[in-house]
This record gives sequence, structure tokens and C-alpha cells, in this order.
Amino acid sequence: MGLSDVIGRSAARHAHALVVEVPGWWRTRAAVERAVLARGWHLAFSPADADVLLVCGEPGPRLGEAVELVWHQMPGPRVRVDVRVYDDVGGRLDEAYAGLLDTVHHRHDAHHRPSASDLLAEQAEDEGMRHEGHEGMSHEGHEGMDHGGHEGMSHEGHEGMDHGGHGGHGDMDMSPGGIPLAEGGEDRDGLEMDVLNVRLGPVLPHWPAGLVLHCSLQGDLIAEARAELVDPIQHQDADSDGPARRLDNIASLLALAGWDDAAAEARRVRDAALDGGNEAAGAGLDGLRRRVRRSRLLRWSLRGIRPLREDDVHQHGLPSAVVGDTYDRLIGMLGRAAAGATGERSARSVDGLVAGRQVGDLAPAYSTDHLAHLVTGLDLATARLVVASLDIHGLRAGHADHEASHG
Repeated sequence: MGLSDVIGRSAARHAHALVVEVPGWWRTRAAVERAVLARGWHLAFSPADADVLLVCGEPGPRLGEAVELVWHQMPGPRVRVDVRVYDDVGGRLDEAYAGLLDTVHHRHDAHHRPSASDLLAEQAEDEGMRHEGHEGMSHEGHEGMDHGGHEGMSHEGHEGMDHGGHGGHGDMDMSPGGIPLAEGGEDRDGLEMDVLNVRLGPVLPHWPAGLVLHCSLQGDLIAEARAELVDPIQHQDADSDGPARRLDNIASLLALAGWDDAAAEARRVRDAALDGGNEAAGAGLDGLRRRVRRSRLLRWSLRGIRPLREDDVHQHGLPSAVVGDTYDRLIGMLGRAAAGATGERSARSVDGLVAGRQVGDLAPAYSTDHLAHLVTGLDLATARLVVASLDIHGLRAGHADHEASHG
């Protein structure tokens, strides 16, 4: 065994995996995260940080395009593995490990992968073909047909996605490296201010599966936003709504808040609920709730972030569970998880409620129309915290999303 083999095996034992969740496959993604961490691997936060791309589920056409773009952004050596059954996660990770050690394949991949300029040219050509196809169909009287969402996305570039900071370019001015430049926009004082269009999702850790948030930034704040779903849900994992699913959302919020130890504890309690049912998670959930409530730093960090009153909720058709600020919503998530795990339904028996509301095991319902109002005026990092605090178990397409998909 040569020195390069020793280095390669050491690197493979500490690989970084970027996990992509297809809508409806959350439990598969949870099993993959658990297995990745159990091997001593790390969860990557961007394509540039990843050695392995793990796609959990069978992506639809638009999410598939996003995954392909992320795959091309990953540096080599790289391996992609699709996981369709959560009972076979171990075998798929073994396959990924073996792939990381295949130096012959990596040399071939390095010599034959397209350059960034080739990808941009190919995507621009595909965009032009979509424009021509839509124009031709409209002359034949098919204006009302659903074109898979392309009509609503045609002015935004690469089918609507930010993949770790790399969004579509559309009609924006471009630098020589293919990076979109800021455009001019009117500020509140009547002066012109740079406006940069960026996208969050759908390939983004701690983010609702399939969600794309189109943001127009003035400075570092979101001046306008529009949300959409890239593909309809074709599959639904078991335990789509319950304490384990809610604990998964809690882990995401804690991770985005920068408290990695508490996020890891939330994942452990989530895994206990998935393995042994709700009762198995009871003791761990009680400890997590106490730990979160005792953290003054966490309370200070989340207090005052996007507070919502009862009249805000009523006006915008939001679920009642979002009343309060981001910290209130986190405590409410913990309370609802405890209620689901123990079977309690009384507001008096579970702490963490806002204004004495009843708690239950049902997830709040959201459409994409709700999200733009909630993130406008925030910076991107704060917007991600707010979205994570909503305890989203599934999204449905809103009115604006339907209009985009139907042209």
C-alpha cells in the first residue's frame, strides 16, 4: 500500500456528505444523517465542502436538474449515491466508501467533467429552447397548459434554484466568471440602490424539502420574496407527522442557531422515537426541553426575531402555532413534541405554549403564499431561522405558485 492509498483511505474515513431530501422522503434522510454521523463522517453544508452526494428519494424533473447542478459544483474526488429505501442505508454508504477509494474512476472523472463555462452555455441553450417551445405552443392556442413550471421561471434562469449560493442568472448582467451582478432598484428614500436576486433552496441543509425562495436583496435585507415548490410530492414516508418529525425540525432550528450540541441531542431523541416509538423518546425529550429553556444565550439570540401577533396570524391565514417570536415558536415545538410523545392534550400539562393555546400532534399547515410575508425585511441568515421555526412538515403550492406553473 503506497502513501497515496493511505491518504485516500484516511480521507474516506472522514468524508463530508451533502444530503439531499426529496419531498416526502424525510425519514430516509433522517436515517442517512444518522448513519453518516455513526461512521465518523461529517454533514456538509455546501457542494464545495462535500465528497459524497447522498440523494434521499427519487427526485422529480426540476429537483433532478438542481441535483445535477450541485453534482457538477462538487470538487473531486466525488461520489454520488441514491438512497431509496431507508433500511438499506448502510449498504449504500458502503458503496460510497468504496467509490471514494476508486482512484481510476476519479482520474477519469477529472478529465471528462464539463467546465463551469460549458455548464453555463448548456443551461443557456436549454433556457433558449424552453422559450422557443413556449412561444410555439402559445401560437397554437395552448396558453392555458401547465408547462411544468417553466413559464413562471423563464425569467429567472436555471429552473429556479440556489444550490449553496449559486442561483440562476436569467437576464441579469454577468461577470466574466458567470456570477450574476447586482441591478439597480429604487430604495425607500427614492434613491437607486443595488438589488441582487438570489435563491434559497431546494438543495440546502436544514431547509424544507423542495422549497425555493426567490429573494431580491437590497443591501443585506430581503426587499421582496416569492416562494415555490419545485415538484409535487410523489411519495410520503411513514411518521410524516408526529414527535419524531417535529424533533427533526427542532434539530434544524438549533443547528441554524449555532448550538450544535443541542441539535445533536435533538437528533438522538428523534432517532429514539423512530426506533422505539414515542414513549422511547420521553426521557430524552424532557431533558432536551429543560436544557433549551435554561439557555439564556439561546433565548437572547432568538427573542424578538419575527414576532407575530394574533391579528397578524388571522390577517395572513397563518396557523395559530406561529404566534410569538422565534423563541416562542421553538418552545411551542418542544411542547407539541412532548404532547405527541405522551398523549397529553391539555394546554396546562405541557409547557411552552403561547397564550394558553391547546397543543396537539397535528402539524401546522402552510402554503408557499405564507412565506414571502414572513421573510421580507430580514437578512438571509435570519430568514432561515424564521422558516425553521415554523415547524413545517409539508408545504402545498399557493396561489402564486399555481399561477407560475400554469403561465
